[in-house]
Amino acid sequence: LEIDPYLKPFAADFQRRYKKFSQVLHDIGENEGGIDKFSRGYESFGIHRCSDGGIYCKEWAPGAEGVFLTGEFSGWNPFSHPYKKLEYGKWELYIPPKQNKSPLIPHGSKLKVVITSKSGEILYRISPWAKYVVRENNNVNYDWIHWAPEDPYKFKHSRPKKPRSLRIYESHVGISSHEGKIASYKHFTSNVLPRIKDLGYNCIQLMAIMEHAYYASFGYQITSFFAASSRYGTPEELKELVDTAHSMGIVVLLDVVHSHASKNSEDGLNMFDGTDSCYFHSGPRGTHDLWDSRLFIYSSWEVLRFLLSNIRWWLE
Repeated sequence: LEIDPYLKPFAADFQRRYKKFSQVLHDIGENEGGIDKFSRGYESFGIHRCSDGGIYCKEWAPGAEGVFLTGEFSGWNPFSHPYKKLEYGKWELYIPPKQNKSPLIPHGSKLKVVITSKSGEILYRISPWAKYVVRENNNVNYDWIHWAPEDPYKFKHSRPKKPRSLRIYESHVGISSHEGKIASYKHFTSNVLPRIKDLGYNCIQLMAIMEHAYYASFGYQITSFFAASSRYGTPEELKELVDTAHSMGIVVLLDVVHSHASKNSEDGLNMFDGTDSCYFHSGPRGTHDLWDSRLFIYSSWEVLRFLLSNIRWWLE
């Protein structure tokens, strides 16, 4: 307010918002042990291989009547693996390991969350915490692929120190080739990063990294917030791109879009649990007519956990 006197008429709004922010931060500390723990939702939600070889699954679906896991591992039986209902709209499932210790849900296999709604519908959904989704055979919607490689990419180079002055090259992997096709992470790593380095930039800002169904949105209508866009390659190839940039002394910024989300339901967050109010405001308040998208309900505890965990996931 001292720097910009034009804002003084809105002093009460700033004070109200900051008071609300301080209260929420205090509540996170009281109820979750601090924002550090609160922003690690990805460590339990989604699907995880346990040390004993079993599988632990967790979802938040407050409006669901039942939640199940299905996929190639179960012959697509929709009800063979039911989740147990917990408090606050959470659901969990533990699948014990096979006797031969081979992965129960192998890397690269297809999965779906099955939701039975309170109106009696059976809905096939992609987990909001899915790490990899792909389109195959000109499919309109994405398939959820279980991403758990035995030999994940290991970073060889540490993140460069923060430059005293940033010279940012904003870039989009998909349109980085002169050819009339969607370029790949590997193409960007081999052909574009050296040019950016030679031009004297010390930072790249990558657009459209989170998965999005509508390519023309430039990645601003997200369908899978934890999945690196498969248009350009695999998550491991994105890691290689970032690692290579670090080896050149280039800092990497990733665009994070939490202002709204795609209205897709079969491969997005919309109507995940059969209601329009799971991650978003219900009714007109939850719809952005100009963007044709959904608007998050930021006051929801689990939506805060999801979005803050999403930021931390990409940092980690």
